[in-house]
Formats: sequence, structure tokens, C-alpha cells
Amino acid sequence: MKKRVLSLALIPLLLFYAIPVGAAEKEQRTWKDEIAYSVMIDRFFDGNPKNNGDADVLNPSAFNGGDFEGVTKKLNYLKDMGYTAIILSPIFSNEDNGYHGDWVKDFYKTDAHYGTKKEFKKLVNEAHSREMKVILDFQVNNVGPNHSWLNDPDKKDWFHEKKDISMDSGQRNLESGWVNGLPDLNQDNQETREYLLDAAKWWIAETNIDGYRLNQVQHVPKDFWKEFVKVVKSEKSNFYTVGDVQGDADLIASYKEAGIDAFMDYPQNAELRKAFAAPDQDLAPVLDAAKDPSFTQALFMDTQNMPRFTKDAADHNENPGARWKMALSYIYTTPGVPIVMYGSEIALNGDKAPNNHQLMNFKTEQELVEYITKLSDLREMYPALSKGNMKVLYQKGGTAVFKRVYDDETVVVVMNNTTKTQTIKLAEKNLEENKELRGMLNGDLVRSKDNSYSIVIDRESAEVYTLASKSTINIPYLIIIGLVLVIFGIFIALILKRSKRNRLK
Repeated sequence: MKKRVLSLALIPLLLFYAIPVGAAEKEQRTWKDEIAYSVMIDRFFDGNPKNNGDADVLNPSAFNGGDFEGVTKKLNYLKDMGYTAIILSPIFSNEDNGYHGDWVKDFYKTDAHYGTKKEFKKLVNEAHSREMKVILDFQVNNVGPNHSWLNDPDKKDWFHEKKDISMDSGQRNLESGWVNGLPDLNQDNQETREYLLDAAKWWIAETNIDGYRLNQVQHVPKDFWKEFVKVVKSEKSNFYTVGDVQGDADLIASYKEAGIDAFMDYPQNAELRKAFAAPDQDLAPVLDAAKDPSFTQALFMDTQNMPRFTKDAADHNENPGARWKMALSYIYTTPGVPIVMYGSEIALNGDKAPNNHQLMNFKTEQELVEYITKLSDLREMYPALSKGNMKVLYQKGGTAVFKRVYDDETVVVVMNNTTKTQTIKLAEKNLEENKELRGMLNGDLVRSKDNSYSIVIDRESAEVYTLASKSTINIPYLIIIGLVLVIFGIFIALILKRSKRNRLK
């Protein structure tokens, strides 16, 4: 009884100190506020074994059984981690063993292994009911290797002439060559173009999806993408497009004129993987890549087309969990939209496809899941982490400090990607005088003293601080709490006295 009453009495006090000070008021949500989880449908969760067909869970190159119902059943799992958008691998009907979605057979049908259009619409509706957006991978560059159009004389002009392609070819060759030997669609042909545009509009109208991730953008003419973006946004004004352009920053930026909202940031990804695969790596190249981006960034550590980041850590004989914490701390707190590949929360491993497409396991260690949830909560709580400008305050080797500022809110991120505890002194002029830094990840507290802030950060860790006025003792509040405790004490004493009297009787 005593413990229960004391706990109730302490609740107001705990709530008082738990309220984040300086958090900006919520504003209308934009795409910059999203945190996306990328799902390979076939490898995520088998919610309905009845649609498995020829799926073979023992064959990494075949369908394994994941489906729309499986994703729907795991929406709460994703929501609880803080994800506000899901990016789904292509859902269109594919040829045999096209579990990845790149061997399209019919742009107007869902693949039978995943389920029906009705089940997909249920997935979208369930996501929307949880305030989560749904983005589809959309492949317009090619169809499957044995598509029926290849044998249709009336569709001869729907394809470019078969020829190999290399990434260092000229632009025309990039747009007309057959990538990975797959039949390359000719978007300059008006019938082909109209078919693809109509299909893109149809899925929006039919299912109310929220965006497309556009694959192999550099292999399709820019004028097509310009028309594509115009068409999909005419169907849904806030429709989101993410371009997958595999090239340097200049090449990626050249597609801005098409109106694509954001681009997968491959240049920064290369630096991220180098920096965070092992400790004691220089963070300067990563921070340089983040400066003044010429395009809106979608930040990621890996995709379904590259080896897992976990493999990089394993190749350095490092603990993947620690490496993932450092990497995610960075992409969650710097400008851009974080996109996290399925299985990252369990440090899924794998080299090139299909080894990087292993089945998801939901029964593994939860430490990384909890850390991701913390980062998501902070990004949701403090708009500076998604909308604020960024300024590097300190950088030396594997240690860095930067601040994000939005309106009157300042968030300071400290990263120690080294094998030793680091002490960093920041001059007050870099922040504000007579303030304090309140750690939101690990609970650290740093007060300004002698015109500086002295931050001690453990090895291989990060901390996210909010800049706030120095906390003082709230005397009136403590008096009220004291009175509440006294009243409860009297109440308990009376109960105990009455109980004793009843026992004597």
C-alpha cells in the first residue's frame, strides 16, 4: 500500500521533468518529416500461405512467400518503430522467379504470389488509418525477359534494339541499351509512353497510393520523366516521387528539371558506408557530402541492389549492431529523408542478390529496434531534425558535432565514431550563452561554464541534445508536491491506524 501511494504521488513530479523544453509546436506535415521503411514484399512476411503457389522458401532465387497480407499484419510493428512511410518493391505481375519485381509481365495486375488488388487496397487503407504513406517502386525502363510483347509485330517499336550497356556510355546509350539484358522500353514511342503514363495514373486512382520510387532513372529520357511527374501530380497533387539515379552528384542534380521531388543520395551513401563500417574513420568526407546539396536527399545505407551494410561491418570484424547505431544516428539527424531497408533493425547480412534478400526474422534481439524507436521519437518531437539548417561546429577524425536550427529550436548532435571516450569543448558563441544541453538519447546534461560547453561522449556512441535555458528549482511546484505528499501521508496514517484498531477488536 505504501509503495503504491508513493508512486502515485511521484507521478506529477516525474511528468514535470520529462516534458521536453523548447520542442517546437507541431506544424503541417511535409515529406521532409517522413521516415521510410523499404520492404521487399516477397522476403518480409508470409501472411497468407494460400497464395504461395510455386514459392520455395529454400530457394533464394525463387519466390519465398511474402505478400500484401504479411505487410498489413506488420504495420503496427513498423508504426511502433516510428516509420511513417513504407516503400514497397514492385507489385506488378512478374515472370517466373521475378520475386524482386523487375521482370514485369503485366503493369495492370498484382503478382499472384502477393495477393489481389483488393488485398493491396486493404494494405493501403490500413496504412493510411495509421497515418502511414505507401510508396511503390515503379519500373518503366524494361519488362521481363520473356514478355509477350517481344513476339507481337505491332509492338516492335515499343523496344530499343538489343545492345549491351555500360555505365560510362554516352547518355543516348544509357537510355537505349538493355540493362542487365532486359528488354528496354522505348519511351520515345508515343504508344509506349502513353501506356506507361496511363498505368501510373491508374494505380493512383485505383488504390490511393502516395508516391513512386522511380527505378533506373538515368536509363529513361528526361522529357519522359518530366511528363510522368506532371501526370501523376495531376492525379494527386501531393504525390511524392523519389528518383533512383546511380551516378555522381552532378548527374543526379541534372534530373531536378524533371520535377522529381527527391533523389537517392548515392554519393553520400558511398561515404557513409566507408565512415561507419568501422570506428576511427574520418567523418569529414561524410560531412562534406552533406553540405549544400544540389538536390533533395533520400539518405540510406543500402538498397536491394547492393550488399548489405551489415556485410561491411562484418568484413571489418565489427559488431554490426554498434555500426548500425552510429550510421542510423547520422541519417536520422541530418538533412534528408531516411530510408531504411527491411531487416536493418536486425542487422540482416548478405552480399549481392539474392544473398542480400534474406527472409526477415521477427524473433531476434530487440536492442536495435529500441534504438531506432528512440531516434524516430526524437525526429518526430523536434522539427529541427527534419527541417532545420545544418552547421558543423566541430570535426576531428571520427568525432563530429553539428547543430540543426529551425525557428527558435536548436538541436546539437554529437557523434563519437572512435574507440576512445572523447571530450569536446564548444565555445558559447557557437551556441548561446548561459544555456544547457539536454541529452535526449542517453540523458546527458551539459551546462555552459567559463564561456564554453564541455561535452564528454563515450566511444562509438552518439547523443542528441536540445539547447535550453538552465533548469532551476521550481519552488512553488515543489511546495505543491510537498503538500500532496503530506496529505497522502496523513491519509495512509489514518488507514493504518484504522486497520490496527480493527485487528485489536
